[in-house]
Amino acid sequence: MVERPRIFDDLAGVAGGALSAFAGIREELEAMVRARIDEALRRLALVRREELDAVTELAANARAGQEAAEARLAALEARVAALETPMAGDSAKATPGETTGAPTA
Repeated sequence: MVERPRIFDDLAGVAGGALSAFAGIREELEAMVRARIDEALRRLALVRREELDAVTELAANARAGQEAAEARLAALEARVAALETPMAGDSAKATPGETTGAPTA
């Protein structure tokens, strides 16, 4: 059996070490890029999707509540108008002395 020259073993060790170093450099670069992107996003004051969804849901609930309140107000205004209509007819039937506040006798 022919023995391999030691130089090939040394080259394989150096190549393995270089690959490990490159993998470490790659991981370090990814961490640096991720940190820079996070910093840029913080400076832009962007919100996360979950926060946006929560605010959207709150706005939809507020809108529904406002629409319900407007409908209730319209119904109450209609009831008040219906109650005031007979009262307006009663004041027209009153005698002239009653409407002016002058004494009748």
